Amino acid sequence: MDFGFGADDEDFRRRARDWLAQRLVPGTGPFARAAGLGGPGSEHEGVAERREWERELGRAGWIGLGWAAPAGAYGQQHAGLTQQVVWAEEYARLRAPARVGHIGENLLAPTLLAYGSQEQRDRFLPPIARGEELWCQGYSEPGAGSDLAGVRTTAVREGAAYRVTGQKIWTSLAQDADWCFVLARTEPGSRRHHGLSFLLVPMDQPGRVEVRPIRQMSGTSEFNEVFFDGAVAEEVVGGEGRGWAVAVGLLALERGVSTLVQQIGFAAELDEVVRDFLASGPAADPQLRERLVRQWAELRTMRWNALRTLGGGEGGAFGWGGGGVPGAPSVAKLLWAGWHRRLGELAVAVRGAAATAGPGDWSPQDPYGLDAAQRLFLFTRADTIYGGSDEIQRNIIAERVLGLPKESR
Repeated sequence: MDFGFGADDEDFRRRARDWLAQRLVPGTGPFARAAGLGGPGSEHEGVAERREWERELGRAGWIGLGWAAPAGAYGQQHAGLTQQVVWAEEYARLRAPARVGHIGENLLAPTLLAYGSQEQRDRFLPPIARGEELWCQGYSEPGAGSDLAGVRTTAVREGAAYRVTGQKIWTSLAQDADWCFVLARTEPGSRRHHGLSFLLVPMDQPGRVEVRPIRQMSGTSEFNEVFFDGAVAEEVVGGEGRGWAVAVGLLALERGVSTLVQQIGFAAELDEVVRDFLASGPAADPQLRERLVRQWAELRTMRWNALRTLGGGEGGAFGWGGGGVPGAPSVAKLLWAGWHRRLGELAVAVRGAAATAGPGDWSPQDPYGLDAAQRLFLFTRADTIYGGSDEIQRNIIAERVLGLPKESR
């Protein structure tokens, strides 16, 4: 496969780079102070500035580039697959703020385009494209994390609406979200993947929706518990009882073009670790040097794998992201999770004993006063668990791709 970019792609790259630079270059760009803020382990940084950045992206039509809808249908530009990759690369290289609207843009919107009604698309896609409404994902529960079919949150129909009762956990960005898409059990007595529905729940329901941040060992709280106590939901996507098909379809979107954004961010983190290593002088540990070279080679391999799978078809049923390659999302998750965790270990290993002491700065958002390398090490402990644990990804590959006997339950 040819991994190169054509002339149109390079023209698009120049336009994207110029637009980003005009807003992010220090000294002149109005969003320069927000550059580099946010991301895994640092979602507490600059939330207000990043929300305004979402609106800036929306005003220029940069949200929803890959949606399977005509350009401008919901206020967005349209870009082909290679141009989506170009945008992702330039966005990461110029250290644009981490997105607070990516769950709505990259997960909910393509799901509505595949399963939602036209009325739902017309209601929810324009404010996502304008960067005005933020979303979170209500899947995991205390007893239904990797085993999503064990959902116990219930929703009881009352006229044209539902009353949602239950608890979700590990809900990223819930403290800032306007809406939550919730997988709930709408058929009493149903089990496993039967009787589930995919509901859209407004978060601003005092007394009915409560968000409790979860303090992580890094000192930050980007994950949350969300409690629903009779919360009202008036929208069900795909029809009552078809929630499992919608939920599984959505999960296939998590490893799309955004994977390349993630990898460019990984490259920047690796560069920082290499700089720390070189600063240790000519007597640097040769074993650490070998580990750093391996990290670099594995990151390049992940990039080629991502481009291969993205180019493997027309993007699956959604026209976006998966490339139609069987098992590609699970393979991608296994690759990057282990790689990133090992990078966190290297970040502290190259600094030796100095990595055990913090810089001494303190704030309510970062009470430990951790530096970037220490936060990277602590946060990456969770990489092989959240978003589908390594064990679950291996089971998916074994059962659904290789056709091996299913695990006994």
